[in-house]
This record gives sequence, C-alpha cells and structure tokens, in this order.
Amino acid sequence: MSGYNFKEVMSKPERLAPGHRMCAGCGATIAVRAVLRALHEGDHAVIGNATGCLEVSSFMYPYTSWEDSYIHNAFENAGSTLSGVEAAYRALKKRGKLPKDETCKFIAFGGDGGTYDIGFQSLSGAMERNHDMVYVCYDNGAYMNTGIQRSSATPMYADTTTTPVGSHSNGKMQNRKDLASIIADHDVPYVAQTTTLGNFSDIHKKSEKAIYTEGAAFLNVLTPCPRGWRYNTPEIMKICKLAVETCYWPLFEVDHGKWILNYEPKKKLPIEDFLREQGRFKHLFKKENEDLLAQFQQEVDRRWEDLLYKCAR
Repeated sequence: MSGYNFKEVMSKPERLAPGHRMCAGCGATIAVRAVLRALHEGDHAVIGNATGCLEVSSFMYPYTSWEDSYIHNAFENAGSTLSGVEAAYRALKKRGKLPKDETCKFIAFGGDGGTYDIGFQSLSGAMERNHDMVYVCYDNGAYMNTGIQRSSATPMYADTTTTPVGSHSNGKMQNRKDLASIIADHDVPYVAQTTTLGNFSDIHKKSEKAIYTEGAAFLNVLTPCPRGWRYNTPEIMKICKLAVETCYWPLFEVDHGKWILNYEPKKKLPIEDFLREQGRFKHLFKKENEDLLAQFQQEVDRRWEDLLYKCAR
C-alpha cells in the first residue's frame, strides 16, 4: 500500500458526484466518497450497488451520481453480480480481448439489510470463492430505506418500527450480529472494520489495502443515519468518535488471518456516552431501565475482551 498523504488523498477528484438525494447528516455517502478516494489515478472501477438508501438516492435511470461503471442489482445479489463481472473480466483479459495495461477494480456497496441479512448468501459465496473484489457494507443498523425496520445489525434495545419501545417492549431484544468476524472466518485475504472520523486516515488506508490486496476483501463501515438513530445532523462525526471511544465499534483488521487492533482508547468511555446522543435509545435512560444499560455495557465489554484476545494471539 502506498504511503498516506492526507493532502494528496483529499485533493483527488470525486468519483461520487454531488446532487444525489441522500439525507443531510447521512454517513453512507461520506463513506462511499472515502472508499472511492482510495482508487489510484487512472484505474477503472466497476461498482455494484444493492438496493437500499444509497441506490435509490444516487441512481434514477438515466441519471446517476456514480462516475465509474455502475450496476444496480437486486437487494440480495450484490455479491454474486460483482463476482460474475470480475470473473468475466479475468476471462476476457486472458483471451486478449481487453488491454493488457488496463487496471479495473470491482467494488460492491450494500447496507446492512442487503449485507447482514438478505444478501448474506451471495456475499458468503463471493468471499468463499475468493473473487478479486471488495464488498463494502455501509452499516446504519436497520432497514432505513423502507421505514427503519430492525435488521440483524440493529443493536440491542434499539427502538425501530418493528421493535417499537412501549409498555410491553424495550426495543430489539437480540444482540447485533458480528459480521466482520463471520467474514474473517471465511479465510479471505483482508477484512476490516472502520468508520468516518478524524482526518479519515483509518478508512482511507483500509480502503486502499482492501482494493489493492489480491483476492476477496470486506469492509464494514459504521455509517450513522439521522432518521433512524435520531441525532442532530451536525453531530455525525461526534457519534462516530463515541462509537470508537466506547469500544462499541472497534477499529481492527484481519490481514491474511492476522488480527490487528488499530486503535485502543486511552480511557474507554462508558457505552451510555454513545447511546445518549441517539433518540432510539432514550428509553434506556429512564430510572427503571438502569439494568438494561448495564446489560448493554456487559455485551460491549465481552466483545471488546474477545477482540483483544484475538489480536494478542
């Protein structure tokens, strides 16, 4: 991977054009711009995009915000679509039907609904076959495009339209799925978890490594949603930082089987600092729900200790 030069990276031409219809304060397009910025100048890309917020807001035929070749595929098959395109590219190149000096990269984007749930089968197949592609999940923790329904990425006790908080419910009762670890267990060359915070160096470095590592790669990017999480739109970077500092969303990578912790907070903040900023968790701060906050903290601590163990091996 090339050396990281912040000024040089941020001055690259944008490969996602302005004028899309994503919400103000949305983390998805910030993540997409950061990932695409990792492409080297002159390299082509084919983008696959599962149905979701990002797709419906950035593409309305015949108009698109994507500067690279773009494929809108169904909710469930971003992984299989892009793996087929990558295989066709290799076959055509082998037959001499494409320029030898051409470099083309293959990147799929999907939300957590189309990645953790509906599209998991095709994603798993693409990863297991080790196609030379990158799958990027923009994880906003629910099916935001269709009305904020819970997904398996939705955190415990979150208020969604299918797990509504009320007199008989405290929100979603199950823990969120740890998808980055599941994909790492596919024994792929590169897996990383990141988000958009600070000077973007973490997401930029990991995106470049994912794109230019031969074989399958997976990026899981925390991308807050103002409508589903219920925060003030200017607070997005603060929320991403709190997710990392509370260890709700640790920054790590798995490079050819080696687990690497990229950041360890000097002082791990309590999970309530992260939850308090979001309206979907406001019920947890009622006096009678102190035990629910404690349970949430226990789960965060358990996963953090498990990650530290994996990275120390």
